[in-house]
Amino acid sequence: MSLEVQVIELLSSFPHWLATMIIGAMPIFELRGAIPIALGVYEMSPASAFTFAVLGNMLPVVPLLLFLGPVSEYLRRYTIFDRFFSWLFGRTHRNHSERFERYGTLALTLFVAVPLPVTGAWTGCAAAFVFGIKFRHSLPAIFAGVLIAGMVVSVVTLTGMGLLATM
Repeated sequence: MSLEVQVIELLSSFPHWLATMIIGAMPIFELRGAIPIALGVYEMSPASAFTFAVLGNMLPVVPLLLFLGPVSEYLRRYTIFDRFFSWLFGRTHRNHSERFERYGTLALTLFVAVPLPVTGAWTGCAAAFVFGIKFRHSLPAIFAGVLIAGMVVSVVTLTGMGLLATM
């Protein structure tokens, strides 16, 4: 059984709006998974699916932006976490440093807006931390990226559902 099916079954007893928010908040799915599930499985309206997925996706952003630094510093005392954070932050810096240095918060917005794996709000928070983007700049940049990604995912999902309905 796939992870998506397991999550849907686990959340089946929750109200659909809450399940959509929880899926949107999960780093594995974010709104890229929440919107298609809300529209296709829960049969929510596009506006409701978008709203609850965006709200869910933004739930972990403030704590991540505020506490990623102190938590990573604390956990780096342990070898396994030090290796993990070195790998994660090194990979993020290697793969995206040129764009972030050139475009700053606009790059963060576009990075979060691209609806592909490992480009969402969770990774955007890590990128903001790695590149030293201040909270007051990173929060609106990530929010804008989440809104753009939500619109793209909604349009693609609704288009796909429409095409499938005509077959």
